[in-house]
Amino acid sequence: MPGARNFREYSVWKEAVGFATCVYEVTGKLPWFEKKGLCDQLQRASVSIGSNIAEGAARTSDAEFAHFLEFALGSAFEVETQLTIANNVGYLDENLYKELYDKLISIEKQINGLITTIRKK
Repeated sequence: MPGARNFREYSVWKEAVGFATCVYEVTGKLPWFEKKGLCDQLQRASVSIGSNIAEGAARTSDAEFAHFLEFALGSAFEVETQLTIANNVGYLDENLYKELYDKLISIEKQINGLITTIRKK
């Protein structure tokens, strides 16, 4: 496809996919009654990060790509909120929360940097 970017080459996409995989592992250990609540929300939002990066990479204009990166960033912020809630109610131990939080902040910074780079073109 002319103009399409290879989303697999973006390190932030790779990190987002790895992060979503971690979220699935963690949510599998949360209480059963959260399966349709917090677990589902965390899984969907974490998958959305990498998915929006990939979908945006298929767009031919930089403006559209940046727009999908904004969606990815919004999903990352959703996950950040949901992880904070999971931690606050005692579903995550502090070390696991910090590990996930640090990975997520790294992804958010990379998305922001990519948006900035694209918009400067």
